[in-house]
Amino acid sequence: MAERVKKINEALNALIDSKYDALPADFNKTRFTENCSAYVRENSELQGLSEENVAAVLFKGAVLGLDFLARECHAIIDGTKVQFQTDYKGEMKLAKKYSVRPILDIYAKNVHEGDEFREEIVEGRPTVHFEPRPFNNSKIIGTFAVALFIDGGMIYETISADEIDSIRRNYSKNSTSGTWDKSPGEMNKRTVLRRLCKTIEIDFGAEQAIAFEAGSGFEFNREARPRQKSPLVIEPEIVTEEAAHEADQG
Repeated sequence: MAERVKKINEALNALIDSKYDALPADFNKTRFTENCSAYVRENSELQGLSEENVAAVLFKGAVLGLDFLARECHAIIDGTKVQFQTDYKGEMKLAKKYSVRPILDIYAKNVHEGDEFREEIVEGRPTVHFEPRPFNNSKIIGTFAVALFIDGGMIYETISADEIDSIRRNYSKNSTSGTWDKSPGEMNKRTVLRRLCKTIEIDFGAEQAIAFEAGSGFEFNREARPRQKSPLVIEPEIVTEEAAHEADQG
């Protein structure tokens, strides 16, 4: 198995060296390839697939500056094929880094039965109120994502649990993947964040745009709701909570 990991790493290095100009300016080749080797060793199923195919998927993470070992993206196995998929943590990282309109914060939350969630228009401004019940592990009834911009603006998206299930069945490239069953909360967040990110203007290069679309698995064309350029009105404790979570993850 060590020999297979070595061959995958060699194929990945060859791709990186041949397309180095397509990589982010802050790309760290040594750290990325070492983390990829550790990721492949942890996921033994990858070692039985074509070295070139696995390396091509890993390279998409390099193009976007996402780390497989940090679970910012994944190599998803579907039979004898392997596909690139971004994680909700990777979606947030990319939006913050590449948004044309600078983002202060972006996050997604699952709403469980017993939580308090509502959307309102207060004095013509959209507001989102979310008050989760402590340690609530009851059924997820929906998920929302919010992008807060430095200029005080805000956009958000909500998706019910039923709609997420419909999206999984009708639009996901990997609807039968065990990831949906093992990590439903994370997949819900990823789904709503991907829809939200479709409405954010991202300054990607050609290779990055291709890798980002490859990591999607969905086709969303509708806009997030609503758009706001007036001073932000949103529950401040939500922002603080997410900022603390981001700090813990960092």
